[in-house]
Amino acid sequence: MEGTIKLHPSWLEPLSGEFASSYMSDLKQFLLAERESGKRIFPKGSNWFRALDLTPLDEVRVVILGQDPYHGEGQAHGLCFSVPDGIRPPPSLVNIYKEMKTDLGITPPAHGLLEHWARQGVLLLNSVLTVQMGLAASHRDRGWERFTDAVVRLVNAKSDPVVFMLWGSYAQKKAAFVDTSRHLVLKAPHPSPLSAHSGFFGCKHFSKANAFLEAHGRRAIDWALPECVSSD
Repeated sequence: MEGTIKLHPSWLEPLSGEFASSYMSDLKQFLLAERESGKRIFPKGSNWFRALDLTPLDEVRVVILGQDPYHGEGQAHGLCFSVPDGIRPPPSLVNIYKEMKTDLGITPPAHGLLEHWARQGVLLLNSVLTVQMGLAASHRDRGWERFTDAVVRLVNAKSDPVVFMLWGSYAQKKAAFVDTSRHLVLKAPHPSPLSAHSGFFGCKHFSKANAFLEAHGRRAIDWALPECVSSD
């Protein structure tokens, strides 16, 4: 995917086999054909790997998995559940903020930009990294899932303990192979309005993640998001 790869160097060598694979070549051709047919693809190409650009492999402390990028205008920018500053936080993110306040007493910010988490080692990874505007799940089963599975395997192989916060059955299935003897796997329903009241609210994943990290000699995450934010 020449011309679109923008990610931290720590990921490049471990993922070199994926980038050189036939399935990634096929995925590239699919995305080029989509563009050439006039379809708009979100996020922009420079942000496809933004989660891997902001969070180096050796600094990953927490993994949060999403499914597809947001498909509305201006929403997707390469981090799951996150939207750029100036875009209204979507319903699932609003519920994440509600749980964060209940769990840690943190007042939700007015924005939905989660870069502050990503820069501290929270890998905000979608399973599929692109989507056609206005059409959810339009780029599923094109190869992205195989690539992001490889990313999750790399994190699982780390010797440092990592917290996997798996919200919803999709995320839980994707990370089903994570070694729970070394890493902490936290499971809850998805934070969407359809399922948040069935167990996401009250899961206390934020405090549990920090307690685990500190117990293993790793720095806790500052989950409080600053009001003054900037995005590339």
